[in-house]
Amino acid sequence: MPAGEDIPLVPPLPAFGREGDLGAAEADQAWIAVIQKMDETYAELVSQQVELEAKNAALEEAQGFIAGLLGAMTDVLVACDLTGRVEQVNRAAERAFGQPAEALLGRPLATLIDPASPTSAADVLATMASRARIVDREFSLATPDGPQPVAVNGALRFDPRGRAVGIVLVGRPIGELKQAYSDLASAHEHLKRTQQQLVHAEKMASLGRLVAGVAHELNNPISFVYGNAHALKRYVDRLMAYLDAVHGGDAAAAAQVRAELRVDRVLADIPSAFAGMLEGAERVRDIVADLRRFSSDRREAREPFDLAGVVRSAVDWVAKSQMPDLQTRVELPENFTTVGHPGHIHQVVMNLVQNAIDAMEGRPAPRLDIHGSRAADAVVLEVRDSGPGLAPEVEGRVFDPFFTTKPVGKGTGLGLSICYRIVEEHEGRLTIDNAPGGGAVATLTLPALSGRGGAGGGSRT
Repeated sequence: MPAGEDIPLVPPLPAFGREGDLGAAEADQAWIAVIQKMDETYAELVSQQVELEAKNAALEEAQGFIAGLLGAMTDVLVACDLTGRVEQVNRAAERAFGQPAEALLGRPLATLIDPASPTSAADVLATMASRARIVDREFSLATPDGPQPVAVNGALRFDPRGRAVGIVLVGRPIGELKQAYSDLASAHEHLKRTQQQLVHAEKMASLGRLVAGVAHELNNPISFVYGNAHALKRYVDRLMAYLDAVHGGDAAAAAQVRAELRVDRVLADIPSAFAGMLEGAERVRDIVADLRRFSSDRREAREPFDLAGVVRSAVDWVAKSQMPDLQTRVELPENFTTVGHPGHIHQVVMNLVQNAIDAMEGRPAPRLDIHGSRAADAVVLEVRDSGPGLAPEVEGRVFDPFFTTKPVGKGTGLGLSICYRIVEEHEGRLTIDNAPGGGAVATLTLPALSGRGGAGGGSRT
């Protein structure tokens, strides 16, 4: 460049031609592509930012929820790492140790456990090393108020990769557990007393029915004895007068007295009077023997017995005394023998008869049909009444404890439940269903002795 000429500040413009135009277009396309990539990257960053904020919000909510749970826990919670350093505690732990969480974090677990504790920090480390759990172990925590016994459960804590990173210990003061157990035991005792009272009430109700039936049955033989005793007293007076006349030595007077006092008729009646008294006394003896046998509580004693006799005595003791106008029909095989406790089965049959009578109360022409049959390995007794039958809402609940359809004060709801249990103990079965044609039928099935009995039966109306 010649001296004295100015240096140009702007470089010369490129020459425009075909090749120059193509270079500019390619540069523009490159810039557009860069801008598009920048937009895409920015949009992706914005999306990730929104997603990150949502995750942060969810994380904060989860942390708040966990913090709320930890704060609401009444049990002491202490989380430690694999070396036994405290990593997390809850408010219950802060209250128990009398220190804030900041003062507890990072401390060795051994400093929180009383030296005389049945379970030590070394036991916890050994449990972590063996990958085991702590189940209801007794600890003593070192609290400002002295050693506090607690029942502790613990489980290993794992990271997202499944590696053990520590243990979480949860302890409940044993005093609270003892109080809970005491309350539970008290409630259980109260329930047992209530159940005993109800069972006693059911027993007293059964006893009342039994006493009424026995009194009704005893009335007839005692009447025999009572009436014949009065007759014999009159006969004795006559015989004494006749003997006085005989001993007087006057044969004519003695003959006259003999005729007036009808001594010959008295002498003829004396054997029948004594026979009636003896029959009544034997009947009373049999009833007392039945009572002793039925009231026996030898739960382990199993013996063969005639179910027919048990059924007839139950009908006599319950049905006749409570519903005099009841028509009964009893059809039982001649050999109707089963094995078990006759007193308990007698209680079952009495209860079935009593329930049938209660169902027919106030209904015209009450009728009780009892039918027995034998199978190869069982005896079956059916007790059918002419009552209204079972309502649909009652059918599935008749054996439930404390369930009754009787008025308040008349039933405890335990009679059929106790009967069901007794039958189960005898390896039998008891069902109650609606009978075809009306009424209800209770079916009692008990094991039979080997061999079949006679098929003949007797009926009584």
